[in-house]
Amino acid sequence: MNDAEIKELQPAPDFTLPAIGSDDIVKDGQVQLSALRNHVTVLYFYPKDDTPGCSAEACSFRDANHLMQKRGIVVLGVSADDLASHQKFADKYGLPFPLLADTDTKVSHLYGVWKEKNMYGKKYMGVNRETFLIDKEGVVRKIWPKVKAAEHAQEVLDTIESLGL
Repeated sequence: MNDAEIKELQPAPDFTLPAIGSDDIVKDGQVQLSALRNHVTVLYFYPKDDTPGCSAEACSFRDANHLMQKRGIVVLGVSADDLASHQKFADKYGLPFPLLADTDTKVSHLYGVWKEKNMYGKKYMGVNRETFLIDKEGVVRKIWPKVKAAEHAQEVLDTIESLGL
């Protein structure tokens, strides 16, 4: 499978994934990105539910969610974990936004975030922590290829403000 290289100011590739979360965004247990046109969308990919960095990032988005919702911004978290894992993670941390299950990693490949990683000298493939800011027309306006988990939601909000989205 070819990994795409997505660039800023290009249309965000559409996808549909199984999801848990809010009924106004999750339809029939799924989220389709193109159905979110007319919303600024924060699509953040993260390696694994309930790990320290991923929990810090999810909680930063949780804590900023009221500000995001006030502006009509949709936050979507994506990992290769299954729906049961997502539900447990969302319940544990009170996450108010949808978590999408990319269990076959097709969307991670599509967005170019499925990458070789190295931990303690061991190489393996996994989801890289990256975020895509998508405007109301479905165009990628900003990509964060490296994310500081705990501060990321504020960084996203600041960028949305500076871009006037």
